[in-house]
Amino acid sequence: MTTDTQFSLPEGAATGIGSMPGGDAREAARVAVEAVAALPFLPELPARGPGADMIGRTLGMLVELYARVEPSGWRFGDRPGRDTKRAVSWLGEDLDALEEFTQGYEGPLKVQAVGPWTLAAAVELRGGEAALSDPGACRDLAASLTEGLTAHLADIRRRVPGARPVLQLDEPSLTAVLQGRIRSASGYRTHRAVDRGVVEGALRDVMAAAGVPVTVHSCAPEVPFALLRRAGAAGISFDFDLLTERDWDAFGEAAEAGTALFAGVVPGTDAPLSDPAGSVSGVRALWRRLGLAPGALGSAVAVTPSCGLAGASPAYARAALVHCAKAARSLVDNPE
Repeated sequence: MTTDTQFSLPEGAATGIGSMPGGDAREAARVAVEAVAALPFLPELPARGPGADMIGRTLGMLVELYARVEPSGWRFGDRPGRDTKRAVSWLGEDLDALEEFTQGYEGPLKVQAVGPWTLAAAVELRGGEAALSDPGACRDLAASLTEGLTAHLADIRRRVPGARPVLQLDEPSLTAVLQGRIRSASGYRTHRAVDRGVVEGALRDVMAAAGVPVTVHSCAPEVPFALLRRAGAAGISFDFDLLTERDWDAFGEAAEAGTALFAGVVPGTDAPLSDPAGSVSGVRALWRRLGLAPGALGSAVAVTPSCGLAGASPAYARAALVHCAKAARSLVDNPE
């Protein structure tokens, strides 16, 4: 297989994080392709229930590992059950819808899956503790995920031959894993922080095996920009409002190194949307403060909602993505 892990953002690009409201796969795919035409994405529709959520969808991609829904959440089991089958079926439905609306499309196409560390923090072993508690289980999970993602990306290439897939790994729990803040099943203690080298190594292995550009998304504070870049991330997606002064240098270093930056600036739930250029005024201000080349802004930063749109109304979700596209265009037309 030919691999191409280099990624350059289309000028004035906007995209969604992944989740969309409701349960209509065709309508979600239409919006995800038409509203953000420079970088369309495969929608997730968690309102349909377990298996359509981001954890369940990714568990359905695993190879020779199976999970089921328990009262406490997702837990590994011995064989594929109805929850796994439902996840696979819904993913197929979403891919069918995406294929319908991308006929003849040529360009980058973003698909999402949960990364190995958030998955390990979210899924229980048979005894009830998170897979994160067992280093061997973490390794097995990462290996199974890697194999499943390879098959998923091959399916994307087959369905949309002109597309250049971009894989987004969702890692909202990554910082908590690094800082030892993932709670045990009892809730009375937390799991030990995972060594940064181990975290980085697992991410590097998953990204390298994907054979496509990989971005990493986290809508949590303290995104580890430097670690993700060392692991091979071609892009980093984050909630811009959660950046603090401590993050500015890492943001600037990523920009100067050519890492694609996906700035979440539009609310993920229903809120007033007014001036698109105003939505990215903070991005422009930080860019100037860091002394970065103004002319590079429109091709270095993509505009996204601050997080997924599952909690929004369908009308707002579409309006928010259109707003993101207009805001991204304003970074090109008026970088200063």
